This record gives sequence, C-alpha cells and structure tokens, in this order.
Amino acid sequence: MKKSDNLVKGRLGETLAAEYLENLGWIVLARNVRTPYGELDIIAQKGQEVLVVEVKLRTTKEFGYPEAAITRTKAKHLMESAVYYFQANPQHGENWRIDVIAIEKRLNGQSEIVWFENAVSDIS
Repeated sequence: MKKSDNLVKGRLGETLAAEYLENLGWIVLARNVRTPYGELDIIAQKGQEVLVVEVKLRTTKEFGYPEAAITRTKAKHLMESAVYYFQANPQHGENWRIDVIAIEKRLNGQSEIVWFENAVSDIS
C-alpha cells in the first residue's frame, strides 16, 4: 500500500470518528494538530470535558485490531503532544484525556466503531 493510500484511509477514519463524536454531542475543535512530538488527530469538547482522540482504521484484520496499533512509543508521543497542546491552549482547561476510536471498515461499506475512553495515561 502506498503512503498516499494510507493518508486517504487515515483521513477517512478521522472523518468517520469526527462525525461519530458530533452525533454524540461533542464539538470538534481541531483536527490534525501538529506538535513537535507528533500529530493529534482530533480535539473535541463537550461541556468542560476535552478529548484528544487518536483514530485507528483498519480495512482488514491482517495486521490485527486497529487499537493494537497504539504501541508504548505511540502512547508516549500522544501524551507528549497532548501536554504540549494544552500548555499552548490553556483556554481548554485542565480536564482532558486521551481516547482512541478504533474503526473497522467492512467490505460491505459498514463500519464498526469502538471507543476506548482514557486509553492513554501518563507514560513514563
């Protein structure tokens, strides 16, 4: 698979996740936020709660479940990126967490979405 294919697949996953969150009443504040430590897929808010959402999409189980792609290294980069983002954007408050939305896109066009709340916590 070419890098451009992965990019298209990634954007599709992020769009599906953003729509899913919006349907549940979350407001998407930002997408694809770049930091010196990596990229944050989605920042969303509902009331005083703010989410950093890492989106993982798979179209096949050849490489396992989507959520299995969150390695210790990836989790560390997510935490560092989130801390950087919230230090730069203190208006979002201190009540934030990192979640993972895993999407399995089926051949019939249906998607199964699984939301892992507080999936990444302090990684030392």
